[in-house]
Amino acid sequence: MDQGTVPQGSGGGPAIRDCRLLEYSRMDYLRARKLQLEILGRKAAGELEEDVLILLEHHPVFTLGRSGEVGNLLVSRERLDDLGISVERVERGGDITYHAPGQIVAYPILDLKAARLGVKNFVSGLEEVMIRTASDFGVTACRCRSERGAWVGPRKLGSLGIAVSRGVSYHGLAFNVDLSLEPFSWINPCGMPRVEMTSLCRETGRDLTTSPVRSRMKGHFREVFGLRL
Repeated sequence: MDQGTVPQGSGGGPAIRDCRLLEYSRMDYLRARKLQLEILGRKAAGELEEDVLILLEHHPVFTLGRSGEVGNLLVSRERLDDLGISVERVERGGDITYHAPGQIVAYPILDLKAARLGVKNFVSGLEEVMIRTASDFGVTACRCRSERGAWVGPRKLGSLGIAVSRGVSYHGLAFNVDLSLEPFSWINPCGMPRVEMTSLCRETGRDLTTSPVRSRMKGHFREVFGLRL
């Protein structure tokens, strides 16, 4: 596993970009997806030049990415219905993951070409944001060469799943702060049968809320991607 580094674009680094911050406490997953698609449409139509960063937490939901296998869901749909947890298939990359309050979700909707960022550098930048955020709270997180995300030893602290439309990114990252980890045992997270998920609270042994973690994460989005929020 590797320590994080700042991503380098084709021009030697990301270009400084204006970015509108949309921050919410909690939002239904499908509503957030609709919001992303509306922003993408406005950018495609030339109605919105600036980039957008959405920060929020979701109500409990499992999501399946483009390569997601239904077999990686290990509990019945009936049980999830009883618990009020939906399962949604979406266009991001990756397999299955879980979102819930206590997990910070960031959706950067960035014009990658204007920012001088290739997709690989963009993904590395998202990992870097999570690694730096973890470090602010005394947790040493790393990259894994074979599996994207932020890792603390063999435990996964943050996950990634992106999509790109006409050179503009959407979807993004999920960083575990103080959510219950039990629902991750109902899936093969990211399609990996033996992966162990963790959280910032578990790794620090401290009671943390998402508010101070969000604040730090916003600062790292500024630094890593050159955003004027």
